[in-house]
Amino acid sequence: LEVEENTVSAQEQTPPRQKNAKRKSRDSDENSSAAKRARRDDSGAFFARQKRYDKKIMTKAKKYERPGLPVSFKGIKDKKVKGKLMESHKQSKEAAERLARAEILQTNTPGFIQTEGDLERTYKVKQTDIIDAVDVKSAKKIFDLKLEKFGPYTMDFSRTGKHIVLGGAKGHLAMFNWERNKLNCEIFVKENVHDVHFLHNETMFAVAQKKYVYIYDKQGTELHRLKQHEQALKLDFLPYHFLLTSIGNHGILRYHDTSTGNLVVEHKTKLGLCRVMKQNPKNAIIHLGHQSGVVTLWSPSMSKPHVKMLCHRGPINDLAIDPTGMYMTTAGVDGRVSIWDLRTYKTLQTYYTKKPVETLSVSQRGLLATGYGNHIQVWKDHISQEQKEPYMTHNIPFGGRIRHLSFVPFDDVLGIGHDVGYSSILIPGAGEANYDTFEANPFETKQQRREATVTRLLEKLQPEMITLDPQQFGVVTKSERERHQEDLKVALQANAPGSEWAAARQEKRKKRGAKKRKTQQNVLDKRREEKQAENRKKLLAAQEAKERGEDDDSDASDSGDEGESTGAALSRFRK
Repeated sequence: LEVEENTVSAQEQTPPRQKNAKRKSRDSDENSSAAKRARRDDSGAFFARQKRYDKKIMTKAKKYERPGLPVSFKGIKDKKVKGKLMESHKQSKEAAERLARAEILQTNTPGFIQTEGDLERTYKVKQTDIIDAVDVKSAKKIFDLKLEKFGPYTMDFSRTGKHIVLGGAKGHLAMFNWERNKLNCEIFVKENVHDVHFLHNETMFAVAQKKYVYIYDKQGTELHRLKQHEQALKLDFLPYHFLLTSIGNHGILRYHDTSTGNLVVEHKTKLGLCRVMKQNPKNAIIHLGHQSGVVTLWSPSMSKPHVKMLCHRGPINDLAIDPTGMYMTTAGVDGRVSIWDLRTYKTLQTYYTKKPVETLSVSQRGLLATGYGNHIQVWKDHISQEQKEPYMTHNIPFGGRIRHLSFVPFDDVLGIGHDVGYSSILIPGAGEANYDTFEANPFETKQQRREATVTRLLEKLQPEMITLDPQQFGVVTKSERERHQEDLKVALQANAPGSEWAAARQEKRKKRGAKKRKTQQNVLDKRREEKQAENRKKLLAAQEAKERGEDDDSDASDSGDEGESTGAALSRFRK
C-alpha cells in the first residue's frame, strides 16, 4: 500500500507543463498521420486523374496516327532494319500524342446554327438574318457580282482560301483577294473558257480554253501554252505531286508535271466525252464521271481504271469527295444524289430531288452543298443517317442558273458561280476553325510563301506513289510463303460449311438453279400442257370404251343360249 501511495503521489507531483508537452506530441503525431493520409489520398486522386487524361489523349491520338499502324516486327530478322522501323514507329506515335495534347491550344471552336425551340428550323434562316446577327467583317463576306455579259462563271479558291479566280464562259478572267477586295488581274482571252484552277499557290493559275490549256501568273501574263492538253473541259491539280490533270472531249486523261514541264502520262478512258473530274484528298486518285453513268478511278501508274462503278442510269452531272477520302457523293440526270462508301463501294444513302442536281461541293467540316436551277441546299450529317430536311437553303435573287459551287477553305463561306455572275453567302460551321500553318497558312508573308514552295518541291512525291491503298507504303512486305499461307487459310475458312461465305455461295447456287428452272419452264410449258391434254383425252376415251364393253357383256348374258348358238368362230367377240 505504501508503494502504491508513493506512485500515486509521484504522478500527482508531475508538473502540468510536461503533461501539456506530452499532449501536444500526441496531437502532432495524429496530425502528421492525418496529413500523410491526406497527401496519400491526394496523390492517388492525382494519379487517377492523370491516368484518365492519358487515356483520353491516347484515344485522340488515333486520328493523328500514320496509316498502316500498328506494325508487327516479329518476322524481321535483320536487326538494323528492325531497329530503324521501331524508331520510326516510336517517333510517329510520339508525334500523334503531341498533336493530341496540343488540341487544348486550339482556341477557335466551330459552331453551327442552333434553334431555340422544336418548331424552329435552320433552313428558314436567311442571309439577311445572318447579316443582322454577325459582326461587320463577317457581314462583308456576303456580296454579289453582276457580270451578265460574260457568264456563266466557274471559279476556284487558293489553298489558303484568300484568293479567287473567276472564269467566264465568254472569255473573262479575273483573279483577286476577295477578303480585301483587291484586284490582282483582269483579262479577256477572246475565246471560250471551260474551267480555271490554281496551281501550287495563288501566284499561278491554269485555264482550259477553247483549244489548249494556258497558264497565267497573278498579273495576268501568259506563261505557258500546253499544246498536249487539247480541248480540255475540266482541270485539277495534285499539290503534293505537282501534277496538273485534264480531261475533255476526247476522253483522254493527261497528267502534266508543272515542276519540270513534262507530260507524265496519257490514259484513254474509251468512254467518250467527260465533264466531271475530282481528286481524292486521301490518296490522290482521280475520279471521273462519264456520260454512261459510270465513275472510274485512275492513277498515273495504271493504264486501266482501278475501279469502275455504275452509279446512275444516265449521265453524271457532278461528284464530290469527303475530306477524309472515304465517302463519295454523285449526282446524275436521273434525279438521284447517292452517297458511296469508297472502302466497300456500296451505297450508304440515296436522296431524290425534284430536278436533277447540277453541281456539288463538300466543305472541310463535311457539309454537302447541292445546286439546281437557282436553288441551293446545304445538308448536314447526310452520311451517318438519312436526313429529311436540309441544314440551310438559298435562292439566287437574280434568277440565274447555278453552274458551280465551292466552299472557301478555313472560312464559313460558299462561293456560287451562275449565269449572272458570282455570289458569296455565309454557311455557319462549314470551314475548319483551326488550321495547320505548315499545310496552308492564310496569313503567310511573301518570304514564307517562297520558303514553303521550295520545301514542297524538295518533298515532292513521285507519280508512281499514287495508289488506291496508300497504307501499303511504309509497311514491311511479307514473303511469298506467308502470303500463300494466308490465302490458303482464307480459302479454308471460306469453304467451311458453317462460314458466311459458304452460306452465301449456297444461296447463290439455289438462286441460279431456280432461275435456270424458270427459263426451262418457259420453253417447255406449251409441250407439257399439250401432252397432258392428250393424255386426258386418252383416259376419257378408254373410260368410255370400258363402259360400252360392260354394257355389251350384260346384253350377252341376258341372251343366254343364243350366244352359244353363234358357234366357235363368233364366240371370241363376246369375250
